[in-house]
Amino acid sequence: MAIVTPDNPIMTARALVLHDLEVTGVADADAVSLLEDAVAQRAWWLEQWPAGQDFIVGLVAQDVQDGLLERAGRWPVCPTCEDATHALYVEPDLGGPNPTWVCEEAGIEIAPIGRLSGGAPA
Repeated sequence: MAIVTPDNPIMTARALVLHDLEVTGVADADAVSLLEDAVAQRAWWLEQWPAGQDFIVGLVAQDVQDGLLERAGRWPVCPTCEDATHALYVEPDLGGPNPTWVCEEAGIEIAPIGRLSGGAPA
């Protein structure tokens, strides 16, 4: 049984964000713990507002990003700009359907959440 299914937005969000953590080399125990906390909190949120399932992937990504900023620094770092010190951001802001990592400085989409490659834009 696959955990990434349209009828299980929480597990889909977990799998997509975990992929991005892994390909960017930050999927250590602390980062995965942050992900698990975000998934648990958003599962509760989704129970309260079932119509919000389109927002879950982006919100979980933002929750993990915020948690990592406090603990370890910016994530994910932009793979396209030469200075490579600024983070990517989730668009649409505060979640929504088809969330994407974007570089606000260059004004470009990098990859959908769950499809980072650590290299050039997808």
